[in-house]
Amino acid sequence: MSTQGTEPNTFRHPRVVGNALRIAETLRAYGPRTRAELVTLTGLSRPTVSSALIDLIGAGMASETATRSTTKPAGGRPPSVVRLTREAGVAVGVDIGRRHVRVAVADLGHTVLGERATRTTFESDDRPIEVLSLAATLIDQALADLAVRKSDVVGVGLGIPAPITRDGTIGSPALLPAWAPLRPSDELAGRIDLPVRVENDANLGALGEYVWGAGRGCADLVYLKLATGIGAGIVLDGRLYRGAAGTAGEFGHVALDVRGPVCRCGNRGCVELSAGGRALLAHARVVHPELTDLAGLIRYAEAGDQGCRRLLIDAGTQLGFALGSLVNLLNPQRIVLGGELGAAAHLMHEPLHRGLAETAMAAAVSAVDIVRTDLGTRAAALGGVALALGIDTVALATA
Repeated sequence: MSTQGTEPNTFRHPRVVGNALRIAETLRAYGPRTRAELVTLTGLSRPTVSSALIDLIGAGMASETATRSTTKPAGGRPPSVVRLTREAGVAVGVDIGRRHVRVAVADLGHTVLGERATRTTFESDDRPIEVLSLAATLIDQALADLAVRKSDVVGVGLGIPAPITRDGTIGSPALLPAWAPLRPSDELAGRIDLPVRVENDANLGALGEYVWGAGRGCADLVYLKLATGIGAGIVLDGRLYRGAAGTAGEFGHVALDVRGPVCRCGNRGCVELSAGGRALLAHARVVHPELTDLAGLIRYAEAGDQGCRRLLIDAGTQLGFALGSLVNLLNPQRIVLGGELGAAAHLMHEPLHRGLAETAMAAAVSAVDIVRTDLGTRAAALGGVALALGIDTVALATA
């Protein structure tokens, strides 16, 4: 069973019906909320919300605890917060990268319960069936770690390093030709017998940082996944922005030089050719042929290797140039630097700012905060959890 559309699998439980179900769906998407917030979000009256919560709490599906706020309302008691419990179910996120698979599990109250990750001995770009089978095994192991039954899983969010259309297919076959004939959600769902939603990994990185990381409380956010390739996840006015076809955010394929070398996407002079991990490693291996990953390149740069430092500084400058147009168009409040190269944000930050200042309006540059990821390489897997929870369908920052 698979779900390619924009809507998550609905909350189902025989003891949760009517208004209690409506409250449960709201808590699933928005996370822990006060009673007053539930009244606002659902449009139900306070007595109706209270009655529904009696049913949910009585069924063990929700709990209510006092906040730690030092300020008290007029009544004298701090407001309590309602959250769904593990009894209500769990959600799973999966991030498939070029050489890794990561799985995260959270309850419907937005508490992360556990994670598993592994490096692959092959490139997932070329062997989709094998990496999806590995992902299925990792999901089973993560659920077993937590003693979670599959019947308790409400959904799975899957991240793929390629543009994904709204019907769940690969949006640019040239980027992942081996994946092009597949529907990734169908392939994974067939292996785990659970509903699966699929999304671009940078979009999931944006969701992960938006809910649990450096993007919390930020209504206008751009997440840059700087890894083997480069992608962007965009949150506008509190909602994930996918574009008309679902392929928005292909930042790595913005052309910096229309007469430059041909990119794997078929265009010329793309950002990935000067700032992507593939290009950086290819240059670094001229002097350091033993390098196998970006972490090694960053270690050399931090240890003072001038060639590796120069590569990262130049990459930061090129990213800044490319970001100028995006910042002028979207005027984001925050840009989060993530992915494997996000670990080099301290080396790239100043040249990126310099490049951005040369290509973007001063007001837009002064309004944007460029920060390092809080979640690191966990962002996309946690974003997969957010996708399974349906967080992409609501506007948390404006709630």
